[in-house]
Amino acid sequence: MRSDHPTLLDAIRPTTYIRSSKLIDRLGLDITIASETFQHTGSFKFRAAYNLAVSVDQTEILTASSGNFGQALAYACKLTGKKCTVVMPSTSAKVKIDAVRGFGATVDLVDTATVGRSERVAQLSEQMPAAYVASAYDDKYVIEGNATIGDELARGDFDAVITPVGGGGLISGIVTGLCRNGSSIEVIGAEPLLGNDAARSLRAGQLLANETEPTTIADGARTISLGKLNWEIIKDSVADIIEVADEKIAEAVGMYFSLANLKSEPTGALSLGAILNDPARFAGRKVCIIVSGGNVDAAVYRGLIG
Repeated sequence: MRSDHPTLLDAIRPTTYIRSSKLIDRLGLDITIASETFQHTGSFKFRAAYNLAVSVDQTEILTASSGNFGQALAYACKLTGKKCTVVMPSTSAKVKIDAVRGFGATVDLVDTATVGRSERVAQLSEQMPAAYVASAYDDKYVIEGNATIGDELARGDFDAVITPVGGGGLISGIVTGLCRNGSSIEVIGAEPLLGNDAARSLRAGQLLANETEPTTIADGARTISLGKLNWEIIKDSVADIIEVADEKIAEAVGMYFSLANLKSEPTGALSLGAILNDPARFAGRKVCIIVSGGNVDAAVYRGLIG
C-alpha cells in the first residue's frame, strides 16, 4: 500500500446507526439501521473501491458496475491518481452514470440484452492489457474493504444482521469482519425474488446462476450469480437468504422515508423488505438492518415514496 495516500480506515466514514422509534413502533421489533448512505459516494462500495485502488500496482482499473461500485471506484481512482473505465448497463440509474463521469472516469454503456457486462469487460481488457480488471464483488480486495463493516458491527449488541445480497461482496465482507472479531452475530441475506440465485444456491449447497440479468427494481442486485470467492464464504457462514418481492422492496423504501427520514435506494431497502416478509420471525431479537446505499434517480424515488 502506498504511503502517500490515506489508509483505508482513515479514508472511510464509519457507518451511521439509526434508531427510529417510529419504525420500531410500527413493526414492534428491536431494530437498528446501519446506513451506508452517508459513506463517500453514497454507498458501502467506497470501502471496497478504495481498498482496491490503493492495493493494486496498476495505474489503470477496468470494471463493470450498475453504478455504485463504478462511482466509488471512479472516486477512489481520482483520489489515488489512477485511470478508471466502467462498463455500465444502459439501464443504469442516470444519477449513477452521471456520478461516474463526474469523478473523471470513462463510462462504456452496453445493452445487456445483446452484450453481457463481463463479455464487454473481456473485450476492453484486450485493448487495455495493462489495466487491472476488478470485479465489483468477486475480488479479495473488495471483500477485505467491505470487511470493515463487519469490524464495526462486531462492536454492537446485535443478535442478527440482515444485509442486501447481489454479487455477494457486502455479505461476504461482513462475515469476514465478524469472524475475525470472534463475533457470534447471525448473518442473514436479503435478495430480490426476481434474482434469487444466492437463495437457491444456499438451499442447493452449490453455486447456481440466474439465466438472465434480473429485472428487479433493486438495480444494485441485478447480478447473474454470486462471485466464486464470495460463495466460498457465504456457503458455510450465512444462516439464510430471504427472497424479497419488488413490492416489498418498494414498501421498504417508502417506510425508510416516512418513518426514519432516510433516503434509501431500492437495493438498500432489501433488508427491511426481508423483515416485512415475516416480522414475527425476528420478535425478541436485536436486529441490525443494513442500508447499503442511497443513490437513486429522483423520478424513480418519487414514484416509490408516493
